[in-house]
Amino acid sequence: MHEKARDLVNAFVAKKLDRRELLAGMAGLGVSAATANYLLSHAVSRALAADFDWQKYSGTTVRLLLNKHPYTDAMVANIDAFKSLTGMEVTYDVFPEDVYFDKVTATLSSRSDQYDAFMTGAYQTWQYGPAGWLVDLNEYIQDPELTNPAYAWDDVLPNLRASTAWSGQPGAPLGGEGAHQWAIPWGFELNSVSYNRRIFDQLSLTPPENLPDLIEKARRITQDAGGPYGIGVRGSRSWATIHPGYLSGFSNYGARDFTVADGKLTASMNSPEGKEFTRLWVDMIKESGPRNWSTYTWYEVGNDLGAGASGMIYDADILGYFQNSGTNEAGNIAFTAFTPNPNASAPTPNVWIWSLAMNSFSGQKEAAWYFMQWASGVEHDLFGARKMDFVNPVRTSVWQDEEFRNRIAERYPGYLEQYEASAPGSKIYFTPQPLFFNLTTEWAASLQKMVAGEVPVDEGLDQLAESVDRQLRQAGL
Repeated sequence: MHEKARDLVNAFVAKKLDRRELLAGMAGLGVSAATANYLLSHAVSRALAADFDWQKYSGTTVRLLLNKHPYTDAMVANIDAFKSLTGMEVTYDVFPEDVYFDKVTATLSSRSDQYDAFMTGAYQTWQYGPAGWLVDLNEYIQDPELTNPAYAWDDVLPNLRASTAWSGQPGAPLGGEGAHQWAIPWGFELNSVSYNRRIFDQLSLTPPENLPDLIEKARRITQDAGGPYGIGVRGSRSWATIHPGYLSGFSNYGARDFTVADGKLTASMNSPEGKEFTRLWVDMIKESGPRNWSTYTWYEVGNDLGAGASGMIYDADILGYFQNSGTNEAGNIAFTAFTPNPNASAPTPNVWIWSLAMNSFSGQKEAAWYFMQWASGVEHDLFGARKMDFVNPVRTSVWQDEEFRNRIAERYPGYLEQYEASAPGSKIYFTPQPLFFNLTTEWAASLQKMVAGEVPVDEGLDQLAESVDRQLRQAGL
């Protein structure tokens, strides 16, 4: 039986069988699915090693700085596969997100070589890359001596590849001419609506179709559901308040943060489209948001949905995903693709991309690249998607994987449909520029004033644009 099982695995590796045929053949031999997957993973590792010298840096230790996250959990669970494949060792420090980015900035700004590679958001690379703290990964991706021929860079979703590449010229398009690949997408979240199906059934509501419809249904929940408020969105004085639901809806209404002319940026968040959307957004929060909205971050938005304290959230799709397991409302969370503008044809979600980047001050960059291409490669992505909570994966082939799709469809009804309707229009909609964090934090503070009634929306956005333009001129942008 052992020889026949090996023959089946070799036929799969040679693409003579698909996965279903392989597992059916293994079952006919009395081999369990777990054993079949074990044999397959080792066969694939051997096949890759035959084409590429994974052992080139055997004995080297790669040092990682990581955020506490399910993507990190998946890497830790599978790290022995990397060690076996390469003969390398891996050490890592993991920090919670509330201190993680400060740790990364402090490490890079001090030109420390303590870590070789690290997790980052794409927005952070707009600061780190032009400062000289990151390696342009194009030189590694395009080098056949350093990159496994099975790495399949083109398999990574194109909008994500572009969204992690930038020339460093303020206002220049992401992924445009002369762009440096500052990071490798590792996992991402697009912003959509997750809702409590139990509450919606109680009130005979259907999923919201656009922002005016959402506002009306959020009002119904707040008034008639017996306790829960209608809609959860972020509100803290932070850049992280702007990038999820707010910017996704803002962009769908045709508004933009900046215009670019002759290489100069001009604030445009106070355009007619921006004002129209923001008036709706502010009214929505006033009528149907949480009472202490101005303190709300990712965690509060998600926890309220999972606890049944809110009827909907407009935030990361994976936030709803995580609330559908191990919470009071597990099994009640549903997902819907969301097009805020009644006149728009499709969703245009802004995205957050957890990525892997290389420290310019590392003394072992090639060894670090070996880890990075393994961690962002097809096989590890499949492991994370099939066995762990590695959502959303960044590779087209993983989204096409039958085992992963079945797993998501069985556990999270509607999630696949939401993703597939939303993904084509998902990308970073911010204009890249080096003052991103300061200016978006000021934007969040301006929203707080509008919701508190300290300033009307139109006037608040005009004041914000004036302040932003003044800071751009001071910075020579």
